[in-house]
Amino acid sequence: MNSVGKQNTFWLALILGTSLLFGAFSLCGSMPTFAYGAPAESAQTGGSAQAQDANASTAFQDVEVSSEGSSARTSDVDFALSDFSRVEKGSNRPIEGTYQGYCYLMDAPADSLCLVDLSGVVVVYVPEALAKQNGLDLANEQTQASLKLLFSALDSYDAQGNSVVKNDAEWLFTSKQAFTTHGLTIGFSQEYKPGYFYTSVQTDTGADVMGEESPLATDANLRLAHVDYANLQASDAVAIAAAPSAFEQLGSFFQTLDWSPLLVTLKTTGTAIIFIFILGLLAAWWTLRLKPRTQSIMDAIFTIPMVLPPTVCGFLLLMFLGRNTPVGAWFDQIGFPLVFSWQATVIAAVVVAFPLMYRSARGAFESIDADMLDAARTLGWSEGRIFFRLMLPLAWSSVAAGTMLAFARALGEFGATLFLAGNYAGITRTIPIAIYFEWMGGNIEAAFFWTIVVIIISFAVIFAINLWSKRTTKYRRKEVEL
Repeated sequence: MNSVGKQNTFWLALILGTSLLFGAFSLCGSMPTFAYGAPAESAQTGGSAQAQDANASTAFQDVEVSSEGSSARTSDVDFALSDFSRVEKGSNRPIEGTYQGYCYLMDAPADSLCLVDLSGVVVVYVPEALAKQNGLDLANEQTQASLKLLFSALDSYDAQGNSVVKNDAEWLFTSKQAFTTHGLTIGFSQEYKPGYFYTSVQTDTGADVMGEESPLATDANLRLAHVDYANLQASDAVAIAAAPSAFEQLGSFFQTLDWSPLLVTLKTTGTAIIFIFILGLLAAWWTLRLKPRTQSIMDAIFTIPMVLPPTVCGFLLLMFLGRNTPVGAWFDQIGFPLVFSWQATVIAAVVVAFPLMYRSARGAFESIDADMLDAARTLGWSEGRIFFRLMLPLAWSSVAAGTMLAFARALGEFGATLFLAGNYAGITRTIPIAIYFEWMGGNIEAAFFWTIVVIIISFAVIFAINLWSKRTTKYRRKEVEL
């Protein structure tokens, strides 16, 4: 390798290493297991609380949030919040045959504190028994400001990129299980179904809260955002763990991380690219030997997976290879199931990535001078020798590009794989599927990590193939010169 090539390799390696280091520390910074003792900016009370004419402008210098983001306390008051949880979505469907408004199923005890975020209006509910037990006066300005500060800190900490409660919203505090404001009635700890408690938001008239006449539709300041739950405890009863260092967080993250998506993805993509490479070359070579009309039909069949949505491909594969079909049943009988198995991940990757390899190879083969191929035949070359010694070397640059594109497509396959193979940890959960379900489960740091891994793998493979392609091209040029 000449000096210029070495310099290019050095800079590329430096860029890749820097990206890895940056990604690792970004991962540490985004992990919710980081405890902090400084004031949360979103929890400051610089704005007007507007809660029962209370001006919650008391400035608290420190809010401690536990390392897991479930507890918070401040040195200025003798109570704290613990067991914090956040519910993003509810349901507007009837419960037990009766419409109760838009309801959030409680994932906390029935006597928990509750915050309902209506965007421009925030309602905080403290059960009357709990308030008396802890000596809280909800009409007291400092009590309101403290609850606002603690809830805001925890809500911001646990938001995971979603909306947070606004400090300049209208904050209202109540101990009533049914609280009415702005044309809406909010029900707290309502047992609409035996054993199940809900927080509900409904109109004063009982009409559909999501309807056109609802205050949510007519008042631009109102919007269903989310609900928070927490338990009220004495400040000294809440343990706030010390914040671990960034390297400790990173070590803990890697120790608890499920590495199976990486292994499944590498095994699936590696196996799939072998089939894609062989089938794509053979299909491209075969279609060129067909009559024009037949060639057009086969070209459309081979290319159509590239333009269909992956979910459609997955659905069609499931309908064709499912256990209730003759093909799927036969493979099941011989102990080689084609759906909801690792084999299914390979099939899905091959089907969606094959057209990229096929189109690249066919375009390259079509660009080869037909007279050169005819001359080889007149010299007695067999079709196999013409393909391997003439067509493939001349088309290699395009074939390598098609291989890269197919690999990238197989590596990032999601929709068809989820349909055909499902989401089984250690078996069919590839990295793209892991990213989606980790994100849906609120594990943002794991989703971010797997995203970095996909980028690195893609970069490394494409870089390696490019180097190999350049070396083989240079070798062929030297042969021509000689």
